[in-house]
Amino acid sequence: MILGILPPWLHMVFEWLAYFVGFRLMRRDRVRDPIDVDHRNWVIGGCIVGAALGSKAVVWLDHPAWFLQQATHPGLELLAGKGIGGALVGGWLGVELTKKIMGLKQATGDLFVVPLIVATMIGRIGCFLNGLQDQTYGIATTLPWGVDFGDGVLRHPAQLYEVLFLAGLLAVIHWRRQTAYPQGELFRYFMMGYFAFRLAIEFIKPVPHPYGGINGTQLLSLGVLLFYGFRYGRLGWMTLMARQDQYKDQDQNQVQERIQPQ
Repeated sequence: MILGILPPWLHMVFEWLAYFVGFRLMRRDRVRDPIDVDHRNWVIGGCIVGAALGSKAVVWLDHPAWFLQQATHPGLELLAGKGIGGALVGGWLGVELTKKIMGLKQATGDLFVVPLIVATMIGRIGCFLNGLQDQTYGIATTLPWGVDFGDGVLRHPAQLYEVLFLAGLLAVIHWRRQTAYPQGELFRYFMMGYFAFRLAIEFIKPVPHPYGGINGTQLLSLGVLLFYGFRYGRLGWMTLMARQDQYKDQDQNQVQERIQPQ
């Protein structure tokens, strides 16, 4: 497939379309929101600030040599580029900090899941149409679905791989929403699924991998997966131990009942 060079403004159109659709979906799903409107607005504000900072920080993490070079003469160049992985983690941290300040205990991420998935899919289509300028394409390939972005080289359409993955993840989330689920479970599915995908897909992108063969986005992905693995592995272990203690108590009660004199 030959995509060629398309107008750069197409990417901006899809980016703003992603924001618009994501916002509309979030408003639609507010009936499922476990917190009131005032608290939710503060949470959204914390998410936006954190996402803006995180989207820049991950670019610096992905390109440490460039960042150090630019940092010696700070300028607008340091604000170039954005990364969805950093935006997700930054937004997540921004939400958690906001909740801590307000004293909120409820899980609040489920409301963001479907809007985030759909908006990311739309944004990645824009990245695909932006071609070489976006730098989200994959390495050269001989596979029949390789795409020529205008330089005569067939490359993995990594952006479309992400769209297909997110479509599958959206189907899983939709299926899970049909029945009762603990607050926060959908967000956990999304974060673990998405960052597992990013950990894998980054290996076929022509970007620096300065951290022992992985790049900054993969380093971030590992951090997210380790966090959830430790947190919920520990929770599962504690639940298992509690059940074993319950079974022991039941066994002891049965033994005592048997030895009581008739």
